[in-house]
Amino acid sequence: MGKKCLIFLLIIVILIFTVHKQLRAEIMTDQLGRQVNVPDNPKRVVALAPSITEIIFALGQEKRLKGVTQFSDYPPETARLPRVGSYIHLDLERIVALKPDLCIATKDGNSKAVADRLEALNIPVYTVDPRDLDSVMVTILQLGHLFDAKKAQNLVSDMNARIHHIEKKVTGTAYRPRVFFQIGIAPIVSVGTDTFIHDLIVRAGGKNLAEGKTPYPRFSKEQVISLSPEVFIITSMARGEVFNKVKREWGQWENMPAVKNDRITLVDSNIFDRPTPRMVDALEELAKHIHPELFTPGTLKEQP
Repeated sequence: MGKKCLIFLLIIVILIFTVHKQLRAEIMTDQLGRQVNVPDNPKRVVALAPSITEIIFALGQEKRLKGVTQFSDYPPETARLPRVGSYIHLDLERIVALKPDLCIATKDGNSKAVADRLEALNIPVYTVDPRDLDSVMVTILQLGHLFDAKKAQNLVSDMNARIHHIEKKVTGTAYRPRVFFQIGIAPIVSVGTDTFIHDLIVRAGGKNLAEGKTPYPRFSKEQVISLSPEVFIITSMARGEVFNKVKREWGQWENMPAVKNDRITLVDSNIFDRPTPRMVDALEELAKHIHPELFTPGTLKEQP
């Protein structure tokens, strides 16, 4: 075989390989409007936030996961996976060492600088930005498409049915109790309008006392008391005596409706603080706290 013929064949092989490689990838627009060259059937995925890890498990695609962030603790099977730092403080070296063919990031918390550095190393980063129940379901469908996970549509259909059930329950209630939702123990931080917990409060038939432009506003104890909440929800990783201590502290204010009617409640931070399929569990739980008369025998007296 002549030298020119050999070179020609090599060129053909290279072209075929290049075209094949291009066909094995898809340009997808992520939720930030960025064009991301996502590999077909990605097999080595690193999830850069606990919520993303949970969604991937919910889709039945956990076999693809090669790394997760520090506080990825649901489902329990995540314990076996390598850690790449917290979702706020990612460890670039650990991520690269896992040789991912795709990283999935979240706008809320992940460092753009780390994402940019990963992409400079030819590691594609697909970013999601779920802000409420609707965008959580969009995220599930998009990741379902990315992984060719048939389970995505059924998962979203089930979520939609459960959401509709709760909304139908609370639609007929003319009164919306005043809700103060506290994140953590100290300082006193609540949720503004542009948050998924605000979306849950509204869908569950409550009025968010912290609504407004600031996503996570801070309050003094005096400000909270002046708002006169009827339902007081605290989400925290702390349990037991820590919560009892906080409840006793608020309990000193006997004129606060939430204290008077014993409606100060601790809820699971993992369910309420992460934009995942379990947000529907959070919606159902919140609706029962805000409108117990719709879900249990007996009623709390409605106020005009």
